[in-house]
Amino acid sequence: MKICSQGYKWPFKKRVLTRFLTIAIMLLSPLSFAQEDATDDKLDKVKQAIAKEKNTIQQVDKERASLLDQLKKDELAISKQAKALNNTVQQLAKTQKTLTELASEKQQLLSDKRQQESLLAKQLRTAYSSGHHDYLKLILNQENPGKVQRTVSYYQYLNKARIEEIETFQATILRLNKVEEKQQHQQQQLAQLKTQQVQEKRELEKGKSRREKTVKALNNQLMTAKQQLEKLEAEEENLVAALARIARLSKQDFALSGLSKLRGKLNWPVKGKLSRSYGSRKQGYLKWKGVLLSAPLGRTISTIHNGVVLFSDWLKGYGLVTVVDHGNGYMSLYGHNQALLKSVGDRVETGEPIALVGQSGGQNQSALYFEIRHNGKAVNPKIWCR
Repeated sequence: MKICSQGYKWPFKKRVLTRFLTIAIMLLSPLSFAQEDATDDKLDKVKQAIAKEKNTIQQVDKERASLLDQLKKDELAISKQAKALNNTVQQLAKTQKTLTELASEKQQLLSDKRQQESLLAKQLRTAYSSGHHDYLKLILNQENPGKVQRTVSYYQYLNKARIEEIETFQATILRLNKVEEKQQHQQQQLAQLKTQQVQEKRELEKGKSRREKTVKALNNQLMTAKQQLEKLEAEEENLVAALARIARLSKQDFALSGLSKLRGKLNWPVKGKLSRSYGSRKQGYLKWKGVLLSAPLGRTISTIHNGVVLFSDWLKGYGLVTVVDHGNGYMSLYGHNQALLKSVGDRVETGEPIALVGQSGGQNQSALYFEIRHNGKAVNPKIWCR
């Protein structure tokens, strides 16, 4: 019985255990499957959210690239209009100066004319008061040959003097007429230039308005600190690559002495307030490689030293840029300009106007970004400029 009872007892326990496990599996299996399904759903949602975010980022990047292209077009158009307006202003000043000189010359000629008229009138009165003589009778008069000779000489002198004064008077009248013609022509040109100036100002304002809309659209695209840092890194790398490329392409047909002997002797390219210093923090670990000089829109920018223009175009992040090669590995860079007054290959002298202060490159305030580089490495401009 013991063996049998043991034999019966074990199968019973086994059956109970088996049934318990079966019930447990039946009870627990739906819960495990439900949890697994819930996890899969969450994972799918996360994947969908990631995909959506990637698409959004790609769309934003695409829109930003399109806006940057539009910004480039807007700022190049403004540069063209500002340059044309600057030329017109210079022509107006030159024409006004010519008109002033012509007016002064006209006054002098009128004064000469009055003096010559007075002298001719005096000569005529003198001739009239001396009486009318028949030269043939004077010559044939034998009473006093010496007196006749003196009288004839006197009349010859008077006639010669009158002829000379008349010729001088005629020349004065001729010059006066020419001056008046030039004056009239310059006045017409002045009127045309003023009309042209008004049109160019109108076009410039239209260009500025288009640019403001583009900049506003760019600013509406909020960027994280990481994205801003990546943007600045890309712009800086682009600038360095561009400078290296143009340095390789530069060919000098004349000797340039560089800047090594000019420390502390150069003038700043524009009169303005220093708003960003060399070496100060820009974004994250990035530091300013040059200086930012705040100045009014349209103020003239001059080159710090003689050289040749290596680059004159639009560059992402820096707007309209001019780069001047000074020789011996020295270059100066002028960015965020409104207009570029020089072209690649132009020789420029110390203090010569090369650009106008602007806010290109998407800036909100007008300023000049200025760098000095030696063998491709940025150096502190304060060491060279006073």
